[in-house]
Formats: sequence, structure tokens, C-alpha cells
Amino acid sequence: MTSAATIGERRRAPAASAGARRRVLIVIAAVAAVVISVLLSLAFGSRPVSLSEITEGLSTWVRGERPADIGAIAVQQRIPRTVLAVVAGAALALSGALMQAITRNPIADPGILGVNTGAALAVVCGIAFFGITSAFDYLWLALIGATLTAIFVYFVGSIGPGGSTPIKLALAGAATTAALSSLVSAVLLPRLAAMDTFRFWQVGGVAGADWSTMATIAPLLVLAAVAAFIAAPALNAIALGDDVAVGLGVRIGRTRLIAAAAGVLLCAAVTAVAGPIAFVGLMVPHVVRMLAGPDQRWLLPISALGGAVLLTLADTIGRLIGYPGETEAGIVTAFVGAPVLVIIARRTRMRAL
Repeated sequence: MTSAATIGERRRAPAASAGARRRVLIVIAAVAAVVISVLLSLAFGSRPVSLSEITEGLSTWVRGERPADIGAIAVQQRIPRTVLAVVAGAALALSGALMQAITRNPIADPGILGVNTGAALAVVCGIAFFGITSAFDYLWLALIGATLTAIFVYFVGSIGPGGSTPIKLALAGAATTAALSSLVSAVLLPRLAAMDTFRFWQVGGVAGADWSTMATIAPLLVLAAVAAFIAAPALNAIALGDDVAVGLGVRIGRTRLIAAAAGVLLCAAVTAVAGPIAFVGLMVPHVVRMLAGPDQRWLLPISALGGAVLLTLADTIGRLIGYPGETEAGIVTAFVGAPVLVIIARRTRMRAL
């Protein structure tokens, strides 16, 4: 008996080592992809720039100087939106991974579960009824709207036998999104001034990036990300089933509350400054799960890197295909994400993770 157990452990050890090496390689590839996507974002736009101009623009920006070359000036103007694209993409992908983990739903996503729309409705009401225009006020309104919507969707999806199943949560999110979208239209249509302020924000994009708004959301994003990474081992235990998690000493309610709060906070903070960008939180964790496996200790950080790559490239592509104007990144992610949603639904048949 002991000999058989020893042989089994020896067989598992090389497999575990190979899995760890594969994940490390995936992390390295993801970091390299982030660097490449950042360089592409700095290089392409209304005026393509060379590598030397990128270097000059970055070096003078670090020194706090304004370059004389027009290409380097263009690079400096693209730095804020590139940073916001990286941060927003990482936050949305991390939020989607958390929501998929706590609901055990492969198609959970801030957009599909209605969290984005709830945040948008709160911002719309602030613009229309209270004349709010600051990013700080947008942030708290988005946070309140996203939190209330997440609670409502989970409550509706938990009604009836079987509790919160993937299909019930998806249907509750879709119905809530439709209802809140109607309310957004009802608030905006009689108010042309509010509609003009809101219509660019509603599409979702990073064109309006500036350092003050990013500084406003940065502490909340860091806090939420740290909480998510700390909760990763407990989320692994919950994936095995509630009974097993309790047997392993995991406090299920506290873990789900922390993970849900972190996911909603990440989504709401990004929505406040970049608008409701959909499908990033759906696509990236699903792809990462296929490549690196379901271990949340690896899934969460790799998803953050993948989300940064996706949104940065989407913003760059939007600038190229919309020339001489630009197509917002939210439109590009939606165009790519809709077919991915269909593929995921067909592959999983709405089963829980």
C-alpha cells in the first residue's frame, strides 16, 4: 500500500512541475504581450511614430520636459490613454474572473450580469438630476449603482429550487440589463444636455484619459486587486464544493463577500472613468482558464495581464479603423466578444464551473 502511494506521488510530481513551468511561461508571454501592446498603442494613431520618437517621447516625459519633435509630442499625448487602457483592461478582466469564481458561472461578466448598466444608470441620474460632472462623483455613483445591481441580480438568480444556477444568474442579469437600459433611455431622452454629456461616456473608451481621474481610482483598484489575490486560495477550495471548503476551514460567506466586493469595486471604478466596456471580463478569464487551468492563484494575475493586452489593442485598433476619427474601444471589444459569448455558451452548455 505504501509502495503504491509512493509511486503515485512520484508520478504526480513531474506533472505538477510541468504545469508550473507552463504557467510561468504563460506569465512571461503575457508580460511580453503587455509591453508589445503598449508600444503599439504609443506608435499608432492619427500620426504613426517611429521607435526613436517613442524613446524620445518617453524619456522627455519622465524628465518632465516637452519635446520639440512632433512625433515625440504625439507619444506624450498617447501615454495617459495607454496607461488607462492597461489599468482598465486588467481591472475588468480581474473583475470577470472573480465573478465567474464566486458564481461558478462560465459566462459571468460585469456586462452580462448587469453591473455595468447599474453603474451607468447611477451616473446618468447624477448627470441629469444633480449636474454632476467630476470623476470623483462619477466614481461613487458608479460604485453605488454597481453594488445595488449585483445584489439584486444575485437575489433574483437565487430564487426558486436549486439556488443560484448559471442559467438563472445569466437570465436575471440579462433581464436586469434590459430594464436598466430602458431607464437610462427614459432619463436621457427628455434631457438633451445630459444626453450630450453622456453619449461619449456610454460607448466605453479611454480617449478621455487624464492623470487626475486615474489618481482618483488608483487606491480603490489597488485595494480591490490585493483583496482578490488574497482570496485566491479560498476560491480554489470553494470551487471543490461548499462542503469540502468548510472541511478545509474556509469561511465561505466571508470569502464570497470579499471577492464579490473586490469584483464590483474594480468594475465600478473603471466604469466611472472609461464607461461601460463589455466582454473583457468574459473573454479573458475563459481563455486563460483553457491555457493555465482553473487555479485562481495563477488565473487571477494572468487574467489581469490578458485584460490589459486586450483593451490596449482594442483601443489601438479603434484608432486605426476609424481614421481620421476613431472607434471607441468598447465597440471593438463588443464586436469581438459577441461571437466569443456564443462559443462559450455552446461549449459549456451553461454548466457551472
